[in-house]
Amino acid sequence: MIRTVDSPTPVSAPVLAAYSYCETVTGQQARNFAYGIRLLPAPKRRAMSALYAFSRRVDDIGDGALADDVKVARLEDTRALLARVQDGAVAEDDTDPVAVALAHAAQAFPIPLGGLDELIDGVLMDVRGETYETWDDLKVYCRCVAGAIGRLSLGVFGTEPGARGAERAPEYADTLGLALQLTNILRDVREDAGNGRTYLPSDDLAKFGCAGGFHGSTPPEGSDFAGLVHFEVRRARALFAEGYRLLPMLDRRSGACVAAMAGIYRRLLDRIEREPEAVLRGRVSLPGREKAYVAARGLSGIDTRRHTSRLTVRRRA
Repeated sequence: MIRTVDSPTPVSAPVLAAYSYCETVTGQQARNFAYGIRLLPAPKRRAMSALYAFSRRVDDIGDGALADDVKVARLEDTRALLARVQDGAVAEDDTDPVAVALAHAAQAFPIPLGGLDELIDGVLMDVRGETYETWDDLKVYCRCVAGAIGRLSLGVFGTEPGARGAERAPEYADTLGLALQLTNILRDVREDAGNGRTYLPSDDLAKFGCAGGFHGSTPPEGSDFAGLVHFEVRRARALFAEGYRLLPMLDRRSGACVAAMAGIYRRLLDRIEREPEAVLRGRVSLPGREKAYVAARGLSGIDTRRHTSRLTVRRRA
């Protein structure tokens, strides 16, 4: 067994190797989340990387080029693997490093692994090509693919002893996940349309003259595309405001992780709001230096204190 400096409990060499694999996947593929995950102490960072690597596997199946029936079979195989993890049936010498790491993380932290079942359900909705008539319909999907991740992450973060309103922490984590997912949907409007997917509610599309979909780098003729984007941005901002109520309930480094991840998406939302048509020309993103700056602000506590003070002002009002 190997006892690391920043881990209070020993971790075996095979498990550390499995975690190392997951951290590599996270560092290479989590273009936004990795900046926040790096701020966590090693045990939480490893557990979050295991969650990310499993989630990435599920997403990659859904987004891949396989036939739909093969995707469904692969997703159900992944669900069966998750069941083995939940049943404690994954040994340290298992050949799947993601399963090994996730099994250890689930033993170390009270992670509600059922959230990964929800993620698989959400990706199956993608495979079936489901569309959404109303925001309430879309929320079901967003809760599966993003709200569940927020609740899973909260299992790793935990809440501070005696934190006021901690019983609502899962609700706030879920809502923050919805805010991030709606931002993703806005960012990827053109890419999703090219893949035959439409996520924005059809009611909203019709209201702003966009019911015909998005097929080029310019808005549909006669539409109020900017109005549509600004409408969805306001919805996302309201979700962020509600989800940020989670921050005062977390310890410093968990709060920094959440503030960094959410802060990156908030800045992305700002860019989309300033230039709505940019999402039709390509993927809107932040440069690495700006993401690093947001992460540094999160670690310093600036963003956490700022949002906490806003909540205090609202409560007093």
